[in-house]
Amino acid sequence: MSTRTTLITGIGSLVTNDPGQGAGPLGLLTDAAVVLDGDTVAWVGPAAQAPAADERFDAEGRALLPGFVDSHAHLVFAGDRTAEFNARMSGQSYSAGGIRTTVAATRAASDAELEANLAGFVREALRQGTTTIECKSGYGLTVEDEARALRIAAQYTPETTYLGAHIVAPEYAEDPAGYVDLVTGEMLDACAPHARWVDVFCEKGAFDGDQARAVLTAGIERGLTPRVHANQLTYGPGVQLAVELGAASADHCTHLTDEDVAALAGSATVATLLPGAEFSTRAEYPSGRRLLDAGAVVALSTDCNPGSSFTSSMAFCIAVAVREMGMTPDEAVWAATAGGAHALRRTDVGTIAVGARADLLLLDAPSHVHLAYRPGVPLTAAVWRAGVREV
Repeated sequence: MSTRTTLITGIGSLVTNDPGQGAGPLGLLTDAAVVLDGDTVAWVGPAAQAPAADERFDAEGRALLPGFVDSHAHLVFAGDRTAEFNARMSGQSYSAGGIRTTVAATRAASDAELEANLAGFVREALRQGTTTIECKSGYGLTVEDEARALRIAAQYTPETTYLGAHIVAPEYAEDPAGYVDLVTGEMLDACAPHARWVDVFCEKGAFDGDQARAVLTAGIERGLTPRVHANQLTYGPGVQLAVELGAASADHCTHLTDEDVAALAGSATVATLLPGAEFSTRAEYPSGRRLLDAGAVVALSTDCNPGSSFTSSMAFCIAVAVREMGMTPDEAVWAATAGGAHALRRTDVGTIAVGARADLLLLDAPSHVHLAYRPGVPLTAAVWRAGVREV
């Protein structure tokens, strides 16, 4: 079956993330054009050399970049934690325990309610340029509720993550070992068919290093690839465990020793930074500069969740990373696109190159730098996902 082709021309600044196509790590091209053939990119180059296509879209000198790749989000939940946020902004400290509030609300919600919430967040993110999004379970903490969360999430993204080890379920407060047995046994059996990834919150107040190792190892044995909530609230074993087990990413990376940084730099594990969490908890920001200077691969993600980072805006995370985490605008944009793709071990997204999926974000601005230069301003002019214009 033939597909229709679309020529996007008049692109003032094109971020390809392919240094072989243009200048610098972003592979920048000016006065450029892109041809889409169905759901893939068929041609990239100077506008003056662009081939003919069935349809034509004039970017009018604006900037085009790959759709954002949000590799860390918690979107299957019910309820609201406004009161907790208000209390935190009034002086209370953040701890992992607030998750229990969302667990109670999520368990009480119907499948339809959970799906409606998830669909709304996916649409919200798409309107802001996010074309690939990961989604975790973790707010059910029973066999049935974790499995249904992943079944629902799988309808919206292939990047589903089993996070039964978010916190110890309330029913097991006095028997954490019993809960780890459940997470690595019956719950894993029910969830593995619906997940690509296995994750664990390796943190004081959640799971220690030995418990996290048991969870991740069990997931690996069931064919899931690990990723780890690591070193968010304090120094701990999470990053080292992630690297040792070949995790795709260590996420948060707020409190790192020199050994942690070196381990990440010497591995294929991506350091995924989540500045929305520090912004929303008034915590210390991770140092993107330190990781990048060491040679680590860095991704940016929203960590969208109702408790500690209730934002779906990758543009916001880019602006915060530039302002607070020592990253340049180029580095932050790469981390929010190609970096996220690396964290999901995807080669078909996060870049604009021949054969890549046609996921594109057109900014109402002449340069990608405006994402940091104009924080809080809605700059989305158009979004294509798999070749279909969605916005």
